[in-house]
Amino acid sequence: MKILAVDDDPIILELLAHFIETMTEHKLVMASSADEAIETIRSNARAPFDCFLLDIQMPGTDGIALAGKIRDMDNYVDTPILMLTAMSEKDYIDAAFAAGATDYVTKPFEMFELKARLALVERAFSEREARPTKIFAAQKVNPNQGRGTPPIDLHNPVAIHDIENLIDFMAFENYIRQLSRNDLFGSTAFAFTIRGIAHYHATMSPFEFYSVLTDVAEIISDTLGDGQFLMSYAGNGTFVCITEAGWQPDMKALGLSVNLTLAKTELFDNQGERIEPRVCAGNAIRLMWKTSATVMDAISAAHASSEESVAAHEHAHKNAWQIGLTA
Repeated sequence: MKILAVDDDPIILELLAHFIETMTEHKLVMASSADEAIETIRSNARAPFDCFLLDIQMPGTDGIALAGKIRDMDNYVDTPILMLTAMSEKDYIDAAFAAGATDYVTKPFEMFELKARLALVERAFSEREARPTKIFAAQKVNPNQGRGTPPIDLHNPVAIHDIENLIDFMAFENYIRQLSRNDLFGSTAFAFTIRGIAHYHATMSPFEFYSVLTDVAEIISDTLGDGQFLMSYAGNGTFVCITEAGWQPDMKALGLSVNLTLAKTELFDNQGERIEPRVCAGNAIRLMWKTSATVMDAISAAHASSEESVAAHEHAHKNAWQIGLTA
């Protein structure tokens, strides 16, 4: 991989250069400020970077703002960004992931730890080319549009871009690993699952399927907009969310609000036919007394709860239909 490291501390840059040279086969380019980094990115437009290592505290533009600027560049909407910083407070962690960070490593760090994180990044980089670009299903697009979009696995996470407070699932897991028990106290996990997602996946092109995910994600994000939260697409039509401490969502009301907005939004497939996706909301699960090591179990439980809500809805709908036939 071609990596750009940005840090105003020359000693850190020297250590990173030594580590990259002796322990990996990656190529390292260095910059000592955000302005120098932006200029370096522009001068390497024909051979873009595959990963960024950013410090947070730098004179002028800090690393969080730099991460946001990188994410705004067309070539870097999903390029891994690792924050390497001494700032361990939750406010910095939240801001970094909201700006688009993929991972967050606090100083001082072991080089073997950094090597392991880079190995995960390299694996994500190898999968990145298979991801489609963001296009809204609400647009009546040409029927031939999107035929080259690679297949999307129904059950696996997919990166969805440009949605407020939505991050990819690897970043979501990394974010949770950074949180302490105190950070998690009073927070809540919950999820929404799109009804009939297997039918959409089986009958739509990858382009259309991805577009449905994107539109539903945007409506969920807009519905949750008044609260402090992060969310991610976890696969199988399910969006998982984690809230800030103190916000206890009314899941019935949230699910109804999302579906009312979906009902008012005109969404079309590639043939111009209207589609009408709806979601089911699962139970809200309190994260009190959870640790970063066990909170993913709660996230999985929230995921399962929303899928169970879908199954219950489909069962009730089927029974109502059968009763209608025999009445």
